[in-house]
Amino acid sequence: MQNFHTHTYRCHHAKGSDREYVEAAIKAGYTEIGFSDHTPYFFPADYYSDFRMKPSETEEYVNSIRALQEEYRDKITIRLGFEVEYYPQLFDKLLKFLKPFNYDYLILGQHFTNNEFDEKSFYSGHKTSSIEVLDTYIQQTLEALKTGEFLYFAHPDLINYTGDKKIYEERMRCFLKELKKLNIPLECNFLGFWDKRNYPNKTFWKLAAKENNPVVIGLDAHQPEVDLDKKRLDEMKKFLDDLGIKPIEELKIEK
Repeated sequence: MQNFHTHTYRCHHAKGSDREYVEAAIKAGYTEIGFSDHTPYFFPADYYSDFRMKPSETEEYVNSIRALQEEYRDKITIRLGFEVEYYPQLFDKLLKFLKPFNYDYLILGQHFTNNEFDEKSFYSGHKTSSIEVLDTYIQQTLEALKTGEFLYFAHPDLINYTGDKKIYEERMRCFLKELKKLNIPLECNFLGFWDKRNYPNKTFWKLAAKENNPVVIGLDAHQPEVDLDKKRLDEMKKFLDDLGIKPIEELKIEK
């Protein structure tokens, strides 16, 4: 079993030590896990983002995960990653900062449209009936994935559009076709299922099943015990199975 979506206390909304996540994953039977905490970002001086690690915490994060890789190499494969938003004004500077850390992968998790700090920014998980917000989310994530920097697309159904259902279905059908062309795996997110959020969105996944998009399961673990919740994980797997979706069993990282 694999899970490439694990957070740490450095994002300021997760609990537990790095070691506790590794121990929980081993106990649950995982053979490969990845840490993908929320990446730092270099925002304007008058803006502070409180759900991600600070640039000054990055080196310690990397060193911690690399040390665990070595310590547990005979028990489990551990990967170093980051969950990243694509902010057009800031992305190139972020990549320049991250590249020297020689991470194993990045996953795209687009929580905000535009650049988070600007006045047009919108949190994707908030309810919206705005077609403009929906279209911006779609266009921005496609632009991100076309960079080729990402292993997969986390919670692609995070956008909480509450307008006309026909418009949602039309936009998502076209969106999924474009994602299929890019051959980008889509993550069915266990945290959303576990916490009864607006995602996984059944309409989205019905459409994904029809388009035959590649799918992975990501725990999005913010506490170690999530790795051990086999009962609810099986329930989410059944949710996918009932739609005719078979997640990728082994996602390969070329590092």
